Amino acid sequence: MFKIGNMFKIGVIGDEVSQDFATVVNFVNEYNLDSIEIRSVWDKLPHQLTNDDIDEMKRLLDGTDIEIIGVASPFFKCDMDNAQERKEHLDILKGCIRTAKAFDTNLIRTFVFWDTGETVERWDEIIASYNEPRKIIDGEGIILGMENESTTSLSTAKLTAQFIEEIDSPNIRGIWDPANEAHAKDGITPYPDAYNQMKPTMIHAHLKDAAPNPDSGEMESVPVGDGVINWQGQLQAFVDDGYEGHLCLETHWRPTLKIDDDLLNRPGGKAFSEAGEEASRICIQKLQGMIDNLK
Repeated sequence: MFKIGNMFKIGVIGDEVSQDFATVVNFVNEYNLDSIEIRSVWDKLPHQLTNDDIDEMKRLLDGTDIEIIGVASPFFKCDMDNAQERKEHLDILKGCIRTAKAFDTNLIRTFVFWDTGETVERWDEIIASYNEPRKIIDGEGIILGMENESTTSLSTAKLTAQFIEEIDSPNIRGIWDPANEAHAKDGITPYPDAYNQMKPTMIHAHLKDAAPNPDSGEMESVPVGDGVINWQGQLQAFVDDGYEGHLCLETHWRPTLKIDDDLLNRPGGKAFSEAGEEASRICIQKLQGMIDNLK
């Protein structure tokens, strides 16, 4: 379905379609997508997948050209000041490394704590918090993809890029999500302004859209192309800039229901995936229309 030469590839975060991995594989095959990013499968997060789960997923992938592009982990979506939570999340990271290696992928999406409202004041602590994760991935061939996420300490592209540049490690790069910039209190115009901040560090990208609720004015997820993100311009920039990585659909929007904030902040499981396949079909078809207009 998608023909964009040797430029960027198109994938989907699996649980935005279904918790059933066979359904996800069928969806990706139907639309001739390139990849799947693993976030939750059969109501299990990536670090919870058993060897049997992984074997069954590989069986379903056998005979396809689908690539597992990465593991969308919940790592360090936790309380910065809770030592026990931080310790548990280091174990989550180790489990996600195991899963990533099982699928021959080196990308693990990560975060830097729930927003304390004191990111600037505690910046040195935030930087130092990745000393231990860097030791864990040392020699593993793993890249930690730092995502700009409005509910975390790295709420904007500017902060995320600054963190990555100060860490200055080839194993810590950026995951660009324009819609998350739109949700951020201190966010700027996602494309082109925030994209230009994130571009030098970017290794991967997510596709969703957002618009203000007409009643409350609060930003919420909408079908791709119907929101405030200039996705046509962003896609063209990916082509013009020679981006050859993956753009994974992550709708966060459902046509028949509204996902509650807690699930949006901690996505995964059956309730999150409900009506996801329909939403993803609508968004993929809208994406195809925009790709057809690329120059």
